[in-house]
Amino acid sequence: MESFSSKSLALQAEKKLLSKMAGRSVAHLFIDETSSEVLDELYRVSKEYTHSRPQAQRVIKDLIKVAVKVAVLHRNGSFGPSELALATRFRQKLRQGAMTALSFGEVDFTFEAAVLVGLLTECRDMLLELVEHHLTPKSHGRIRHVFDHFSDPGLLTALYGPGFTQHLGKICDGLRKLLDEGKL
Repeated sequence: MESFSSKSLALQAEKKLLSKMAGRSVAHLFIDETSSEVLDELYRVSKEYTHSRPQAQRVIKDLIKVAVKVAVLHRNGSFGPSELALATRFRQKLRQGAMTALSFGEVDFTFEAAVLVGLLTECRDMLLELVEHHLTPKSHGRIRHVFDHFSDPGLLTALYGPGFTQHLGKICDGLRKLLDEGKL
């Protein structure tokens, strides 16, 4: 007997539609103002670091697509109890990473790239485990692309160096606000 689920079909259509719309300008419709400002600043950092506008756009677009898809899965109750526990651990690890990044930005001479690389790698692995049975290999590739890009020790070292002070300040302001509001 053929198994058909209109709920599953609707979820697939919603994910597909949202992934097609996930450009930087459309992100403002799905993401709050502070998150959008942080994403815009991450785009500027990526663009300056890579010297490639298309590469910077691709990584932010991938980040938005992944965030929207995971949010859709969560909102539709697609995660089981063990996956919800993993999602909670992922959120805690992401929050720890944000607080660490913020601390490195606020306290001079404390930055250690290896610490942030480790935290981002753990977040990537948890997120991949969380969506393993829910998203396509293409989406898994997007997750790897985003986390591998932002956990590049060269990019992190540049971000915490003298040439990116203004960008780092804006990212830290946004992270602090997201943490204070409980959104991260």
